[in-house]
Amino acid sequence: MPELPEVETVGRLIRPGLVGRTITGTRVTWTRSLGGLSKPKFAKAVIGARVTSVWRRGKYLVFDLKRGRKSAGCLVGHLRMSGRMHVEAGDWNPGRHSRVRLDLDNGKAFHFIDVRKFGRLIYGDTPDRVWPALGPEPLSPDFTAEWLHENLRSRKRQLKPLLLDQSFLAGLGNIYVDESLFQAGLHPTRVSNEVRAPQAAKLHAAIRRTLEEAIEREGSSFDTFYRTPEGQPGSYQHQFLVYGRQGKPCRSCKKPIVRIVVGQRGTHVCGRCQPKPRQRSRNAHTALYSAHD
Repeated sequence: MPELPEVETVGRLIRPGLVGRTITGTRVTWTRSLGGLSKPKFAKAVIGARVTSVWRRGKYLVFDLKRGRKSAGCLVGHLRMSGRMHVEAGDWNPGRHSRVRLDLDNGKAFHFIDVRKFGRLIYGDTPDRVWPALGPEPLSPDFTAEWLHENLRSRKRQLKPLLLDQSFLAGLGNIYVDESLFQAGLHPTRVSNEVRAPQAAKLHAAIRRTLEEAIEREGSSFDTFYRTPEGQPGSYQHQFLVYGRQGKPCRSCKKPIVRIVVGQRGTHVCGRCQPKPRQRSRNAHTALYSAHD
């Protein structure tokens, strides 16, 4: 599934072709892409509206719409497993997996293409009515090392599932969580409230650095589905330190990378660079509390 860097790349590349353009027509071949809205209601909501901005929130893309000076709601897109977005010439052939087409006033068209049909392009009055509760943006000023440490300490969950939780932190997925935890030297099964302030600072820096470098390389194409709106693959997959490298030597210590399952998700880790947290025995746990009785 495309994560923050891939969605950010898509937004940056389609923005010039959409902002300032008025939607003149629609064509929908898969109604479920609209999230429950009928084709006639969708057409009525967006035809005649002008796209005023394109921006990202977590793994979502938002197209703000206006009629005159008044808001006309927005479109919220989620690529899910295989979604792609293009702005192309009106006679461009998107192939048989095109789900939604928006004709534009300059003769071009926006295409939402989705092989597996899990993606969505939903109309709403405001984006908050479309997406669930989302945590802070990991590249925003609100996401600080202090915030991360405080919020890790306030929860008692394994790091990998917690960082994948979009209500905790928006935009991270399997790839960039594995890469960030490796760079921070933290095992994915470590319990969050046991992470000390210096470790949280390293993890904060690793998350920011990983995402920024991935955006610079237009994301990761680890399968045939993700391509930029220009049809090109991302290149960050060539920089992977652990993700997808099971059996290969760690780039730091040469020990083979292993694949484990954490929270029902395939997870890649170096057992030496990311030491597994020690589990306190039942007797030691009992003795600790007895000493304080």
